[in-house]
Formats: sequence, C-alpha cells, structure tokens
Amino acid sequence: MTVVLVGLPGSGKSTVGRQLARRLQLPFFDSDHVIEQRLGYSIREAFERDGEASFRDLEEAVLDELSQNASAVISTGGGAVLRPGTRQRLHDRGQVVYLNSMPEEIFRRLRHDVSRPLLQVADPLSRLRDLYAVRDPLYRETAHFVIETGRPSVSTLVNMIVMQLELAGVAPGAARVATP
Repeated sequence: MTVVLVGLPGSGKSTVGRQLARRLQLPFFDSDHVIEQRLGYSIREAFERDGEASFRDLEEAVLDELSQNASAVISTGGGAVLRPGTRQRLHDRGQVVYLNSMPEEIFRRLRHDVSRPLLQVADPLSRLRDLYAVRDPLYRETAHFVIETGRPSVSTLVNMIVMQLELAGVAPGAARVATP
C-alpha cells in the first residue's frame, strides 16, 4: 500500500508522513528532499536558478518514480497537484490523503520560515489564501481522503489517517475480523 500526502506548504505533510510511515512500518519519502538531493541545492535556489516550470518538470518525474513503489508513504510538495498527469498518477497508484489546513493556520505556523520560496512575498497570508483558492479543488480531485488538520497533535492526525485507511479496507489490519 502506498499512501501519498498532499496539501498546502506547511500543512504537515512531512511531519505527519514520517510518523505515519513509522506506524504503518513503511518506508518514507519526502519528494522535496529527494529533489534537493538530486539537484544538490535547495528548492528555493531551484526556483531562483531554473524557474518554477523547470522545478515542476523535475517534481513530476520524481513523483512518477516514487509513486511506483508498491509500499511507501510519500510526502509531496505543496504544488505537486498542479500538473494533471501527476494528479492522475498519484490518485491511481496510491491512497491520497489531503491534509486540509486553512491559510490562517499555516500562516501562524510558518510566518518566520524563510525556506519556502512561494511565501517570500510582501503579504504571505494573502499568498496562502490565493494558493488555497487555486489548489484546494486540485487536492480534493486527487485525494481519496480529506483530513481537516485544525489543531490536533501529529499523533492524532496519524490515528485519523490510519482509521480512514482501515475503514476503506486498504490499511494493514483492515481485514482483521474478531473471532469469538
């Protein structure tokens, strides 16, 4: 089983993904980290050096490769859903979980984070609202499950995801039936 996490930058995909992978005993891949390893420099630098289109090409190729794993948890970059082919492949190859975070919640968490290129603007909250308006429908189109992040702890979010996977019959343990 492959589980793919999608959502806005700062929605918790990497943090939740690491714990979810541990819980499901699956390997964990953060597509942004894989991209940075291949480039040899940061995503922020990639945007500056090569432009967003070039970055999205590489992101699409990396996600294509990672999503071919039979069993893994994959954390995607916030813009991974921008390309129709990527949305379709992720949906077809894994159980996609949208970590839905409101822009105000993300802003509160990320307001001092300078490592996120799309938020290095004069009004980051406005930028997050714009990103949410464009991407929320794409995340929902791609996802099998939507988890509202709100304020639960990471372990609570992991439990919510595992419960959804079990209810859908796709998680390890989902087929267990209690015997009298």
